[in-house]
Amino acid sequence: MSVTGRVFGTLPASDLARARQFYSKNLGLEPSKETDQGLTYECADHTKILLFPSMGEASGTHTQASFEVEDLEAEVKRMKANGVKFEEYDYPDFKSVNSIVIDKDGTKGAWFKDSEGNLLAISDRLDI
Repeated sequence: MSVTGRVFGTLPASDLARARQFYSKNLGLEPSKETDQGLTYECADHTKILLFPSMGEASGTHTQASFEVEDLEAEVKRMKANGVKFEEYDYPDFKSVNSIVIDKDGTKGAWFKDSEGNLLAISDRLDI
C-alpha cells in the first residue's frame, strides 16, 4: 500500500448534537461538513477529524486526539470555567500540576474527556 493523500482521525459520538455543542463551546470548532457519516471539522494545516455516530462507548483510556493551542494555561482556565473536568496524573515521570503536565522537553499538555467520553489533549506544541 502507498498512502497518497492526507490522513484524518475519527472519533465516536453517541450523541452528535451534544458533541457538536461541546466542540463548539470548548474547542471553538464548527463543522465544515455535516453528512449521514457525521460531523467533519477542519483544523489547522488541513487536518480534519470526523465525529461519527456510534452505538458503542468510547474507552477514554488513551489519548485519541491532541490539539495544539497558543496559550495552554488560558485554555485550561477557560475550559474549566465551561465545566470541563481535566484529568489529573500522579506518576513518577508524568505529574500534573493544576491539570497541566510538563514533559521532559518542556512541552505542556492537559487531558480531558469530551462529551462522548473520548480522551483528548491540548498542548502548547505538537512535535511528532
